[in-house]
Amino acid sequence: MTKLFWNVFKLSPIVLAATFFAANSAFAGEVSEKSTSVAELSVESNNIGQVTSVSQFSDVQPTDWAFQALQSLVERYGCIAGYPNGTFRGNRALTRYEFAAGLNACLDRINELIAIATERVGSGDLETLKRLQEEYAAELATLRGRVDALESRSAKLEANQFSTTAKLKGEAIFAVAGAFGDSVDNDNVTLSNRVRLDFDSSFTGKDKLRVRLQARNTPEFDGDVTGTRMTRLGFDGEDGNNFELTELNYSFKPAKGVMVKIDANEADLNDNVNVFNPLLSSSGSGAISRYGRFSPIYRSASGDAGVTAVLGGKNSPIKLSGSYTSGNPSNTDNGFFNGSNAFLGQIEIQPIKALSIGATYVRRFDAGNPTDSDDLPDTNVTGSTGANGTRRPFGNVATKSNHYGVQAALQLNKTTTVGGWYGFVDADQENGAGDSEIQYWAATLGMKDFGAKGNTLGLIFGQPPKITQISNFGTATKDEDTSYHLEGLYKMSINDRISITPGLLVIFNPEHNNDNSTVYVGTLRTTFKF
Repeated sequence: MTKLFWNVFKLSPIVLAATFFAANSAFAGEVSEKSTSVAELSVESNNIGQVTSVSQFSDVQPTDWAFQALQSLVERYGCIAGYPNGTFRGNRALTRYEFAAGLNACLDRINELIAIATERVGSGDLETLKRLQEEYAAELATLRGRVDALESRSAKLEANQFSTTAKLKGEAIFAVAGAFGDSVDNDNVTLSNRVRLDFDSSFTGKDKLRVRLQARNTPEFDGDVTGTRMTRLGFDGEDGNNFELTELNYSFKPAKGVMVKIDANEADLNDNVNVFNPLLSSSGSGAISRYGRFSPIYRSASGDAGVTAVLGGKNSPIKLSGSYTSGNPSNTDNGFFNGSNAFLGQIEIQPIKALSIGATYVRRFDAGNPTDSDDLPDTNVTGSTGANGTRRPFGNVATKSNHYGVQAALQLNKTTTVGGWYGFVDADQENGAGDSEIQYWAATLGMKDFGAKGNTLGLIFGQPPKITQISNFGTATKDEDTSYHLEGLYKMSINDRISITPGLLVIFNPEHNNDNSTVYVGTLRTTFKF
């Protein structure tokens, strides 16, 4: 316990310094700057009002015959709209064009009245209009030609209201983390990062092409550090801070209430279907642990590439989701269908707006990698969220598994959401008699705007994946004891772009073994979005 206290004491200055640095950086950025908004620029142009006399237009000469004729028509038929400052504005280059614009408005108004009843317009006024039309025929023709051209261009813009220009969105994470406990082999505090750059494009306005580049150096707190994968962080991964293509997908809506997504690289199902943990599922702003973000069943359904379809609109009370994913589909030895793969089916029911319930089934096949080849995916039944034996109950060999999951999320009020999940796995050895059963569960609590607007408090408690039955086993045994996952975090929003999240993860009886000492993982995650 003394060692644990000393390690936490060592971490405290770093945590305080990082918090002080981020907070001061954010406040320094809040410099008052005088700016002019679009709304301010458009105030004058939007305040068009009806006028009753053409003499209100200061830039038209009252001595002109045309002015007097138009004045007479305006006062009788109210057919010109002008600006409150008393100016008459059309084409600013020529007064004749300005006047032609007003004349055209009167022509339209009088034509409307004639269509209703001919007697509403006097014969003298019709003669005046005829003379004005003859005198301004060239200007009216030019004006109408320009209006027709503008209408044509406006129609094209309305029909194609999207941009094919790629939009850049980014996220950067700075993380201070350390694992402590009597069984932890390496209790040094680490400073690491993760950067994501997303390029989103649309070609029809109803589709999206995403290209993601990612660089990171966040260590995995797994068996080599803590003796268990239960302590892994939700944003970990090491690639030497080299930028790599981690996402390439295209989504579109072929029909109303139908979404199709094709993942050519890194098909993560938690990005495609509802995972029922709205406040805590994000790796950058949600739970700090891998297990705490969402049910392991979604990791079991993920792969290197795949296709997902979701039936049901945003407010639909019932949604159906289906997906197929493949591991290493570019390998010619197995291709897209004959290697490791997974099928997912999910039904989501929303009996009331505040409650969502999901039932999920995944059929997974791991082809195995007995030679530990870098070109083949390893067997990983539970997505590295539980005891080591739950990943490979029979070793790194071909394994079939059926996954059953129930998830729910209930919004108690505008700020508080409770939820959870339960999962059961039936795994069988492909080329042997091995059989095992795995179970897991969790309960979650999320409270947004807790303490201040934009802040989020999160609590997670549960049991990571555990082997509850196994027969004819090869490398794993039944877990006689039970591990418990307890996690608390508090995301503090400095502003819309910066957040700081201190969190603590505690694993009791790691690896479902009462003889193992409790492991603590402290984290300070600072997230920048741009």
